[in-house]
Amino acid sequence: MPKANQNSNLEENESVFREYLLGVRIVESLDPAEEILKYRFEAPGHQEMVFENADLAELYADVYFDVNGFEEAGTGERGVPPEIIQAGRDTLAAYFLTQPYTDINWVASFYGKKPSKIKRYIAAVQNRAQEIRDGAEELGMK
Repeated sequence: MPKANQNSNLEENESVFREYLLGVRIVESLDPAEEILKYRFEAPGHQEMVFENADLAELYADVYFDVNGFEEAGTGERGVPPEIIQAGRDTLAAYFLTQPYTDINWVASFYGKKPSKIKRYIAAVQNRAQEIRDGAEELGMK
């Protein structure tokens, strides 16, 4: 069940699951038709992305911070934003993992690596994203 509504611009069945700086957040909502929780990534100037798994929504947010933001619009259903491509192998692996057509084994196969190596890539992205958020907060960004 979602937490109490924490923001007036949310629907009755929604609550803020995780709030980041710079207006980035993940909203948790209960889909009444399916009676399952969904997680919506929101950022200024970015189309909303919905995930059925909170961990993937948080990973998507980490990728977003790792590349200093990106826009999904215009990339097509299976396209990858240029900022992700330019960021490197670990960021691309993390981004791929957030897509509905993949899982850890798909990403490992794509790279010709073992899943344990992909998990290390993911951890590197998560660590960098947290360092970026911490640094921004130290500079007074909210």
